[in-house]
Amino acid sequence: MTEPVTTTRHGGTIPARPGPRDVAEAVSGRRGDAAEPESTAARPAVIPGAGPAPRPGELATLRLRGTGDGAGEPPRYAPEWLQLREPADADARSHDLLDPLRIRLADLPRRTGGLVVHDIGCGTGSMGRWLAPHLDGAQHWILHDRDPYLLHFAAVASPRSAADGSRVTVETRRGDIARLTPDALAGASLVTASALLDVLTREEVEALAAACAGAGCPALLTLSVAGRVELTAPHPMDQEITEAFNAHQRRGGLLGPDAVTAAAEAFGEHGATVRLNPSPWRLGPGQAALTEQWLRGWVGAAVEERPELAERADHYLTERLAACAAGELRVVVHHSDLLALCRPVDGAA
Repeated sequence: MTEPVTTTRHGGTIPARPGPRDVAEAVSGRRGDAAEPESTAARPAVIPGAGPAPRPGELATLRLRGTGDGAGEPPRYAPEWLQLREPADADARSHDLLDPLRIRLADLPRRTGGLVVHDIGCGTGSMGRWLAPHLDGAQHWILHDRDPYLLHFAAVASPRSAADGSRVTVETRRGDIARLTPDALAGASLVTASALLDVLTREEVEALAAACAGAGCPALLTLSVAGRVELTAPHPMDQEITEAFNAHQRRGGLLGPDAVTAAAEAFGEHGATVRLNPSPWRLGPGQAALTEQWLRGWVGAAVEERPELAERADHYLTERLAACAAGELRVVVHHSDLLALCRPVDGAA
């Protein structure tokens, strides 16, 4: 079924919705600034997307399966969480995968409108803001997501020009983006996604690989959780929390930390050349607000998976948050980036 299409031009106004107005301010005026530590009492316990606690009335950014309007579904990502993590995501993504991607894109047949990039589960559009300025030539980005507010914002806050000054244009598509087909990707030069693979099932990852292979386009899929965390100083509960969190990530058949391996296998079965690179978050005192929210979500998900950890985990979290507030905590959250160079179709180079 063809997805409904909504096209938004640069310069539109962002529709009002409680909560995420500061997302626009962060991207337009403060993106990349170091976050200052905030009082833990002043923040919600867990921002949706950072952990298992939903916020009433918040819309899900990404609906992965099923039909209908998604009423009653817990939110996948809140805009505040996407805002908070964007600078860390930009710093973490692997630049080493850009050269082989550029070489493949340069070999594609020239199109009048330039590159056509499908960004899957785009959220507030951070992937486009990071990648478009690294690529030469005119680009047309097709942003896929479920939340109309975030689609509109992603279009308004999208980059205006490529690395060589060429024009970047944007189109948005709202719908269930976990079931792409080669027809939906017809004419695509590239498929991108960020922090997506680990919230898909094996069947959905296989469908994504098949769609990219059928369209003959490469895929750059970044920031999938790897299931490994390093905190200073080490604590006896670190491993218990990590294992319980990883089990939580696999609930309902989702791949969680197994996602990159499954995706590499799926693309490989379709004849793609696959490259994997680490893309860890490295969080220190300058990222205290992100670290705080990540900690709350990480520990909260672990306790939801293993309620018997609750009392000890509460003490653990209190200690870690105190160290974070004091500027003493440093965290490495491991992720992986994947570049799949699918075999071209229709005689492309």
